[in-house]
Amino acid sequence: MSIHILAPEVAAKIAAGEVVERPANAAKELLENSIDAGATEIRVEVKEGGRRLLRVTDNGHGILATEIPLAFERHATSKLATVDDLNHIATFGFRGEALYSIAAVSQLTLTSRHADESFGTTVRVDGGVVRDPTRSGSPVGTVVNVEHLFFNMPARQKFLRAAATEAGHIAAIVQHYALAYPERRFSFVNDGRLVFQSTGSGTLLDVLIMIYGKENAQQMVSLGGGRGDASAGLDTLALDVDFHGDGGPATPPASDGTPRVSGFVSLPSLTRANRSAIDLFVNRRYVEDRSLTHAVVQAYHTLLPVGRYPVAVIFVDLDPAQVDVNVHPQKTQVRFAEERRIFSAVQKAVRRTVISVAPVPDVGVDDEGRIVRSDAEAGVLPPGWASRREAIIGAGNQPHLEMYVPPAAPTGPIAPPLAATATDVGAPPAAPATPSRDEEDFYRTPALAQRVPQLPPLRVVGQVGAMYIVAEGPEGMFLIDQHAAHERIMYEQFMFQRAAGGTGDVARQHLLDPLTLHVGAKLTGQVAGNLEALQHIGFEIDPFGGDTFLVRAVPAVLAGEDPLRVLEEIVATLGERRNLVGESMEAQLVKMVCKRAAIKAGQLLSDIEMQELVRQLELCQSPRTCPHGRPTMIQLSANELEKAFGRI
Repeated sequence: MSIHILAPEVAAKIAAGEVVERPANAAKELLENSIDAGATEIRVEVKEGGRRLLRVTDNGHGILATEIPLAFERHATSKLATVDDLNHIATFGFRGEALYSIAAVSQLTLTSRHADESFGTTVRVDGGVVRDPTRSGSPVGTVVNVEHLFFNMPARQKFLRAAATEAGHIAAIVQHYALAYPERRFSFVNDGRLVFQSTGSGTLLDVLIMIYGKENAQQMVSLGGGRGDASAGLDTLALDVDFHGDGGPATPPASDGTPRVSGFVSLPSLTRANRSAIDLFVNRRYVEDRSLTHAVVQAYHTLLPVGRYPVAVIFVDLDPAQVDVNVHPQKTQVRFAEERRIFSAVQKAVRRTVISVAPVPDVGVDDEGRIVRSDAEAGVLPPGWASRREAIIGAGNQPHLEMYVPPAAPTGPIAPPLAATATDVGAPPAAPATPSRDEEDFYRTPALAQRVPQLPPLRVVGQVGAMYIVAEGPEGMFLIDQHAAHERIMYEQFMFQRAAGGTGDVARQHLLDPLTLHVGAKLTGQVAGNLEALQHIGFEIDPFGGDTFLVRAVPAVLAGEDPLRVLEEIVATLGERRNLVGESMEAQLVKMVCKRAAIKAGQLLSDIEMQELVRQLELCQSPRTCPHGRPTMIQLSANELEKAFGRI
């Protein structure tokens, strides 16, 4: 094919594909235009997740009637004029591609009235073709209707997610800008229902309450040193960082380029299962920056358990000349002239604030051997050694989690028992026999009614490092990971129980007072769509309006665990949709519950507990790996032992 110039409509769609990947990208561009126009009231409405309709209404200064057709030309902008302007960008928009790109892949209608004009103007654009503008009556401001997004790009439409997922992404965008501009009122309406609305009071704490709920917001502290108190202050001269007691965006940076850091961060008692609750803003622009995210996480070093992350809203304000925002088509990534200096400022600011306000726990042991903390600030803690040991034994012996399926006609095992052959120390275990059919059908197989041990008989010798059980078998020594082994046992208990008894037989613990679960607007649709799967594994959860759910019951195996923390991890996984290839959603949820309910590494076990754990592991159909595929044991053969001691 010879070299040629692309047709304008093809070039337009290519450009649009870089800027607009989904409805949330279009909503972001239109929101930024409204903010640049000085709007104090911004309303976002969507239907069918933004695919059918996305409407953004604002009360900004509007667009002059003579300039409206020009606004849909590529590289048409009022934000900058010369190359030098790129060195100190102070607005969201500057490329002049947003309206052009959105109009190229949708049916767009724009109505705007400038503050200096007595009438409004309406123009319609169909797939990039601008129609003649007409006069209309409208208040000062702009209304943009984006309908049938990607109607002329069916390939892009196929990659869109469910309406609830797309609406969740748009809601997250609206909430980000509500955090960045607490003095402006943002509203989000999904399919005719008001989902989110900020107060516009100018106090960031009000927005935090709207997004995270009052209880969670009370566990967040201003980088000014106040816990839920917008008036508290903290001397930060040693850090060269200026904090603001209201936690809101900082004032313009000093002339010497010193970055100013402000915002809110959570106490160690409020955590999440991933980094998604760390929101970063540079000059009030929401950005995704791994380095700054790591700075926040590192500030909590030794303060949080492994695998837990804080909730944070961090504002970094610095000279626009020190940051380049023109590095990504969607302007979500930035580049700093002095990245290490910014990293250090954020890390030190968060660390100093958390250390100064976080209570030091007073740990003791009560008469029953349970670990207790005297500080009233402490969250829900797992029970101590004594009650945990009871829970371990009970989890394996309770009738509702009995390992055996009711007896049926005697049949042989589905696979021959794994032979106790010699293997190298640390070598990966043999892969378990995995059925090709659906996992639940596998556990319903009548052949499994006659349970045959899949391991040789093992004699427990002891425990190493409070993590591994040492056992002796006919062909050598076994080291068993107590956590992974208990995960496998509980997982098969769940699956056999589900296959035999259905949803009604899952043992659950009803709560005296329902717990309130805030999942965030982005994940509300995912949780609502999987309530039935959660019901099957023992949870009872009811919608409570907006992004809030009431937890009325939890699986009985979670006795002693923090149910909200378990649910937060489940919700985070639902949002990521990870590791779901080839297995049902319910099986994935069961794995997460078992991981939290299983005994932990570092936990001392009695001889009886270790013997019971090994006995149940022997009867599992796949005893060599945990549900996530990690080995439960390694074997050191008798021959290898003799070689190690020089006997052969």
